[in-house]
Amino acid sequence: MTTVAPASPAAGPPPPCPCLSIGLTGHRSGNAAYAANQSAIAAALAEIFGLLEAAHPAAACAMRLNTLLAEGADLLAADLALARGWELVTPLPFGEALNLAVNGLPMTLADAEAILAGAAPGDPEVAARVGAIAAVAARARCFALAEQDAELAPLFLASLADPGAAAAPWSARMGERAALAARVMIEQADIMIGIWDGAARAEPGGTGHTVFAALQAGAPVVWIDVARPQAWRILHAPEALADRDTPAPEDRAAALQALARAATTLAATGGARRSGLGAEALAPAAWRRHGRRWPLYRRMEALFGGDGRPFRRLRQTYEHPSEVATGSGAALLAAARALPGGDPALASAIDSEVLQRFVWSDAISAELSDAYRGGMTLNFFLSAAAVTAGIAYQPFAHPIDKWGFALVELALLVLILVNTSLGRRRGLHARWFETRRVAEYLRHAPAMLLLGTARAPGRWARSSDADWPETYARQSLRRPGLPQVAVTGAYLRGVLGGVLAPHIRGQRDYHRGKAHRLEHVHHGLDRISEASFGLAILSVSLFLILSGLAAVTMVPEGWPEAAAKAFTFLGVLFPTVGAALAGIRYFGDFERFAAISRVAAEKLDSIDRRLTLLLGAEDDQLDYAGAVELAHAADDVVFTEIESWQAVFGGKYITIPA
Repeated sequence: MTTVAPASPAAGPPPPCPCLSIGLTGHRSGNAAYAANQSAIAAALAEIFGLLEAAHPAAACAMRLNTLLAEGADLLAADLALARGWELVTPLPFGEALNLAVNGLPMTLADAEAILAGAAPGDPEVAARVGAIAAVAARARCFALAEQDAELAPLFLASLADPGAAAAPWSARMGERAALAARVMIEQADIMIGIWDGAARAEPGGTGHTVFAALQAGAPVVWIDVARPQAWRILHAPEALADRDTPAPEDRAAALQALARAATTLAATGGARRSGLGAEALAPAAWRRHGRRWPLYRRMEALFGGDGRPFRRLRQTYEHPSEVATGSGAALLAAARALPGGDPALASAIDSEVLQRFVWSDAISAELSDAYRGGMTLNFFLSAAAVTAGIAYQPFAHPIDKWGFALVELALLVLILVNTSLGRRRGLHARWFETRRVAEYLRHAPAMLLLGTARAPGRWARSSDADWPETYARQSLRRPGLPQVAVTGAYLRGVLGGVLAPHIRGQRDYHRGKAHRLEHVHHGLDRISEASFGLAILSVSLFLILSGLAAVTMVPEGWPEAAAKAFTFLGVLFPTVGAALAGIRYFGDFERFAAISRVAAEKLDSIDRRLTLLLGAEDDQLDYAGAVELAHAADDVVFTEIESWQAVFGGKYITIPA
């Protein structure tokens, strides 16, 4: 497995090496149209491969082809890809021996048993197919779903021994496994290629079913119609399959290359381009070992968070990427290296490609968050201070000296403008959003990588401002790719118990604590704000009472006039402070964020209970599909939480607190 060399301690992790990953599904040689047009299909495939290579960045890592390595179109594409120097990755529906036996298409029980035993089958055509697949598999990285082989191998043999009784059960199970491996391939692909006759798509695991599943998952599909190979075209939705007679568009080559570039380019787009941001938000200059000395927003959380330590030290020290393997990532990497039959290279890749980038982006995002939210919190306090300073001369100075107080007020107002301008010019809001998306995408990635699963192309979050965080994260995960393992029950137990469970429980506990803290902050600010307005009412009421008493000569007549300036000051001070705190509460939206975290914690707790039940089963009862479902469920919670808080803060830019 090729990985990017770790960066020097002074620099931080480099950007991910772009890798265009192609998935391919196609008919076997037994398909009449495929067999009749194999040369034209090969030519069309070579044309498409050439276009993709031309669009691939010059300094990129090797291109990658993912295919299930079935006899026919899969082998044809694999040979073409290897000849071009591409990486070949093969998610297999079964363990390698059973996969050879199934795809060798033996007609007799004896030949099937021979292949499973590692011996040569008697039928020369079967032997040729087995030899061709084995030769290509030896040059590929194989991710074999072998956890059910002990159950499936006898069923396969029974289908040959007694086709009448066992063929249907075997066919159903074989389709399920092929569809599962195809899902792995789709998740790993930036672009899918389907060599298909456009006919049936209902058979699970078949070419048509895989093409349809890819389109449903949001992956663009290059369809090579086996009857008209040179008229290939690009599909973007399942509905496009309804009209197979549409002529191939003239700009199809440019459209294909645009898809390839979009999948591998980290350039700033949309709002990021306008702000001069993009992946430069993660440049070394943005990282700092120690956090801000005066994180005002965090201090508000500490003061009102209800943990009994309102004045604790808040300045943070961030872990450098070079330290993660022996620091926060040590337990995870140890669990990855200890997996039964695991891929040692993948653990190293998780360190360099995922964990190092995670701690880097997480630290930068935390600093940007403190700067953005702290800056806006400062604006509210400065606004209150400016109003207070403007009126403070009344009880404390003669009107002729008001200029000094006005000067302070002016300085505070100018400081608000400068602070707001700096926040906007530095793009704090956009940079925080973008780097936080990168960090959260990478946080959950190790378990997904170890299970050989990923978020499907069409299920990544969409942003109207910038999509480089999604490309950055996807390319970071693309380099490690699928592990070279045979998935077994013991392997699944190691990933679920050693990696996924600690992650889910840690995130659940974090969100529980966060929800509790933010609820306290919300209610604490409410109480202080309400108390401020109450004091304002009290001060005005006292002045009115004093004036009334003076009117009926119960107190000296001059008292109201003597106290008027002080009461006027208090009548402005208290509601101004209350309004500032209410503004901070509105800006921080603590109650809504608490609700978001509470929901996330509840969802993660539910997933943890399911995971605990699954881990209670014997190894032979653990199945890949169930494990992947739990990993995706946890991943969905992460993505939903990201989308929720970004929806809340999306329109809250640094602005004048008017």
